[in-house]
Amino acid sequence: MPNNQFVVIGIGQFGEAIARSLSEKGAEVLAIDKNQEKVDYIANDVAYAVALDSTDKKALLSQNIQNYDAVVIAIGEDFEELLLTAVNLIELNIKRIIVRAKGKVNRLILEKLGLTEIFSPEHAVGAVVAERLLNPSIVNFLDLPDGYVITELKAPKSVIGQTLQSIQLRESYNINLVTIKNEVEEKEGDVVVKKQHIRGVPHRDTVINENDFLVVFGSTRDIQKFIDINS
Repeated sequence: MPNNQFVVIGIGQFGEAIARSLSEKGAEVLAIDKNQEKVDYIANDVAYAVALDSTDKKALLSQNIQNYDAVVIAIGEDFEELLLTAVNLIELNIKRIIVRAKGKVNRLILEKLGLTEIFSPEHAVGAVVAERLLNPSIVNFLDLPDGYVITELKAPKSVIGQTLQSIQLRESYNINLVTIKNEVEEKEGDVVVKKQHIRGVPHRDTVINENDFLVVFGSTRDIQKFIDINS
């Protein structure tokens, strides 16, 4: 089989989003759920959609699931079903298993099975919302080990109109600028929508504009210092 062939088990909101995103990027997706209505709903947007019980190993084998590049278990509510599905995939020697965990206890159990690619979307979303509530300047962020983050933030008022050379992010704040995004209004048919575009690779003469968003890397403390001083 060629590369970029994936299975998504569990077509709730999250599994559906993964399956659709993979398909939009050109991947071949097999969507699996025991609920026929969910399967029918996504059938036209993925390569294959099948209603079956993923806790039944023979049912999984009937789909040649072991030939795919990876399997995502996106089952959200029934942890027993998720666990039995994971055990089946391990016994079938699936190359790569990515599994959703809700809470620390579920994560610990999955880790005991030897699974390493475990994600908790609720935790990630919760952290982003909390950060945005505490600091409205921050649009998005990726939490990294040792107190470091990659953060997208609105350009603070006092840096608007300045060049990167004059701001001296690295020298004055110990922050690295990854890129700059700007927000513009574009017309789509009869509707005006706001869209973001990357301004490319920043250089020292790049000027910060009012509708710019800075994507920066640094420690939480240093980024907060930059926001506090320049807001």
